[in-house]
Amino acid sequence: MSDLVRLDITDLGFALGLMAITIGLSVWEKLGLELNLVIAGLRSFFQLVVLAYVLDFVFATDNVWVIGGFFLVMLTITAIVARNRISTKVSFLLPLVWITIFVSTSLILIYINFLIIKLDRWYEPRYLIPISAILLVNAMNATAVAGERLVGSIRQFPQEIETHLSLGATPQQAICQYRRDAIRTALFPTLNQMMLMGMVTIPTFSSGQLLAGISPLEALSYEILVVFMVVLVNLLTAILITRYLYRQFFNDAMQLLK
Repeated sequence: MSDLVRLDITDLGFALGLMAITIGLSVWEKLGLELNLVIAGLRSFFQLVVLAYVLDFVFATDNVWVIGGFFLVMLTITAIVARNRISTKVSFLLPLVWITIFVSTSLILIYINFLIIKLDRWYEPRYLIPISAILLVNAMNATAVAGERLVGSIRQFPQEIETHLSLGATPQQAICQYRRDAIRTALFPTLNQMMLMGMVTIPTFSSGQLLAGISPLEALSYEILVVFMVVLVNLLTAILITRYLYRQFFNDAMQLLK
């Protein structure tokens, strides 16, 4: 494989030209998105620059506490974002989301580390941070989608739920169909991507590795790992968040809270 083509300041300047063209097209079509594009472009640019320096520091220190702290920061940010995307606010929602994402992500990280990659040091930042980031962002999306769908269903069909309760059903039995629908909804986007992956698209993760000079066979072998761990973290997170979130809508007497 050829050496990596490194991008200098001039190259990045031309990359910014892509955003300038995008803004120009928005002006031409009178879309009114110019300010949004400028803000989004500047924000993403500075966030990525900061991330680059932070990752460079984390990789250089190679300290388990620094790496663990960085993971916890990423986890907390994803939990807050997922919590904010669930429109109905319930008690202890943020801790519930945080624990759900932590458990699902950690279990899969342990599986990958000890059974697949088999690192000498489990906290090797070169592997732990990228894999954690992929797991966290997918767990965040699954939590938000499944949680929002379940909460919306409970708020939309209270009479049906109370009817089941009056007939002797437990809260879990009364909302089981809504819970299954929420889990399916969270999983559908990933399933759709898996159906088309490798046929009409090259996944982003593999594209980045190919640009970095990794051979196609090695890049796609890691993509297989990424695909399977993503579908598992989505399903596991959706199961956990729906299993514990619905309990916030019932009291000790198994009555639906309104």
